Amino acid sequence: MAKKSKGNRTQIILECTEHKATGMPGTSRYITQKNKKNTPDRLELKKYNPVLKKYTIHKEIK
Repeated sequence: MAKKSKGNRTQIILECTEHKATGMPGTSRYITQKNKKNTPDRLELKKYNPVLKKYTIHKEIK
C-alpha cells in the first residue's frame, strides 16, 4: 500500500537572523514541517546556532 499524503503539512527552512546580521561565514539553518492551515504566518522559533554557540531566533525563509 502507498502512503497517504500529509495534506496541509509542508516542509519549511528556518534561518538564523543574528548570524545573517554579523556577516560571519556560513549560515545556521534547520528544516522542519508546519501545518499551513493552523499557522499561515511565517514561523519563528528559538533554535541553537552552533557557530555563535547560543540560542537565537530562526525565521522561516522562502
